[in-house]
Amino acid sequence: MRTLRLAGVFLFVLAMLALCTGSALANSTVDMQLVSVGGNNAGGVYTYPYNFSINGGAPVSLICDTYDNRITVGETWKAQVGGLLSGSGLFGNQLLDYKAAGLIFKSILNGTLSANVGNFAIWGLFSTNAQNSSYFQSSGAGAVELQYLALAGSAPNSAFNGLVLYTPISGTQSANGTPQEFIGYSPVPEPGSMILFGTGMLSLAGVVRRKLKLQS
Repeated sequence: MRTLRLAGVFLFVLAMLALCTGSALANSTVDMQLVSVGGNNAGGVYTYPYNFSINGGAPVSLICDTYDNRITVGETWKAQVGGLLSGSGLFGNQLLDYKAAGLIFKSILNGTLSANVGNFAIWGLFSTNAQNSSYFQSSGAGAVELQYLALAGSAPNSAFNGLVLYTPISGTQSANGTPQEFIGYSPVPEPGSMILFGTGMLSLAGVVRRKLKLQS
């Protein structure tokens, strides 16, 4: 019985940690600094990746969805962090566009789309200026945009797990106007991985109990 009680405590703590992590993600404010850009560029602008230090941490690669805003290397600002479908981004409740952007980003990450074409397709979802650019019109980004809008319309919400939105808080920037908004991706552990982790915690509980019994 003591083993079961101890195992229950471990599983309860695990569940609470998962809930707290989700809550922190949905309602947190972070400090962002653009530390560098990758080598990709098209149409006179840099495309994914943009490398950020978040809360002073190691560089993380994010993709930009805001063609009409400008930032510079070294610039800092605060951003609100939330899920991609939170409805609180710079472009409000344009959930279908955000969904398409998320699917395009995943395709860039898995190598299905080039960073240049994919990033311009994302920009085109939210900016007429991006759609009117010569690169957007010559690269096929418009066709990519339409393709992924169609996919987004039928994709389950689970397809967007792990996609994170970094929305700038206007007035917190160290230079320029309102910064750009960015999308990041943090893979969500599969249920099987969580089960294995829980099994490991149960085993640890048994080991601790045996040690305590030997010492008593």
